[in-house]
Amino acid sequence: MASAHSETSALTGTDAPTGTEPARQGPWGNAALKILVAGGFGVGKTTLVGAVSEIRPLRTEEQLSELGRPVDDTHGVEAKRTTTVAMDFGRIDLRPGLALYLFGTPGQDRFWFVWDELARGSLGAVVLADTRRLADCFPSVDFFERRGIPFVVAVNCFEGTEVHAPQDVRAALDLDPQVPVLLCDARSREDGKELLIRLVEHAADRVRAARG
Repeated sequence: MASAHSETSALTGTDAPTGTEPARQGPWGNAALKILVAGGFGVGKTTLVGAVSEIRPLRTEEQLSELGRPVDDTHGVEAKRTTTVAMDFGRIDLRPGLALYLFGTPGQDRFWFVWDELARGSLGAVVLADTRRLADCFPSVDFFERRGIPFVVAVNCFEGTEVHAPQDVRAALDLDPQVPVLLCDARSREDGKELLIRLVEHAADRVRAARG
């Protein structure tokens, strides 16, 4: 992720993007940048965090129950057996003294009260989308837009599904032109790294634009 190093330097000072805080100093003086991974139920958030994390990811998954079937829409992800109930957590070291902390958010409506706390102090977010259930990522897009938090949209290309061009996804979600839209495989470490690089670059662009 060498290409992201120069971009992150713009984000560790006092001029952080709207909706974020400067990178915090850990107990040993190390800077930590916080990134959220959001999106609808079953879109691949836990998979993405696990694919890119350099440590064994912390997961808070529970088995889906029959009681939850009426409120957890499993259309398109019928094979899903677990769900995140608090957050996923992973870490990537960009260079000595600079790390990315990844927080995967729960996707269901009933866990949205967790989002505000997770978003506090975040650099930005990756919003995962599934074109079979594109409307499921609208709440995430709206959440970050309202709070001025930089985000990129990553279309998780599930096997056997039709691949749509990024510009078509942008139009369907009515995104601002500057919001990056990328295609990815959430299981791929390289794809995940590229998403994070693009997010850091996008956040850095926001800083430069704010400075004029």
